[in-house]
Amino acid sequence: MIFRQLFEPLSSTYTYLVGCSDTGQAVLVDPVIVSVERDLEVIAGLGLTLAYSVDTHVHADHITAALALKEKTGSRIAAPAAERVACADVQLEEGKPFRVGGLAFQPLHTPGHTAGHFAYLLGDRVFTGDALLIEGCGRTDFQQGDTDALYRSVRDKLFALPDDTLVYPAHDYQERRVSTVMQEKKRNPRLGGERTLEEFRHIMAGLNLPYPKFIDYAVPGNKQCGVCPADLPEHLDKYCRQMTESPQG
Repeated sequence: MIFRQLFEPLSSTYTYLVGCSDTGQAVLVDPVIVSVERDLEVIAGLGLTLAYSVDTHVHADHITAALALKEKTGSRIAAPAAERVACADVQLEEGKPFRVGGLAFQPLHTPGHTAGHFAYLLGDRVFTGDALLIEGCGRTDFQQGDTDALYRSVRDKLFALPDDTLVYPAHDYQERRVSTVMQEKKRNPRLGGERTLEEFRHIMAGLNLPYPKFIDYAVPGNKQCGVCPADLPEHLDKYCRQMTESPQG
């Protein structure tokens, strides 16, 4: 397996490039539209062919690159069936492996951050999206978010994976790149240890987070597999412009 962790600094998003060594087919997990050229350069440099883009959920903080990648490369779009993204070529469901070359992703429905959120287990690693972050988790106050559902998704499903499973989240805001299930079970201040559901409810209710500044444009754009709105205000146009730097993890 060929693996690269790529970072988009504006939304602090991690995009994951996973390639099949035998077939040369590749998958991008949670690609960002401003990083399209960067991602394609990395794929070409590794001698891979992009077969699919896959999102963990309908994002509220950036525009997915799924449609742009399809238009540029002919790659197909896969998305969680529970998110009801009609433009996706493949609707992913829990219990049905998603196979690309010799890669076999196991989709896991992990609602709570959004109602249709999925994580993807691949061998010794799991791409957790916004459900489980490094020593944190995604917020639950929009997009049919549900605090109780997120608690169950993490505690009953993600924490049930082997302790040495590598946790690769969709975001990190402190330059951390990877965790493990055991580390999150022990150290996650919101969901780890003996944290009860009632305690988790209290934590999430007290976050007092500001309204996401890009959500009103990102959600409808991502429901269309990655369309930048024509009426994007000038102070937000950076969310659709190509990035000038290409940080890689």
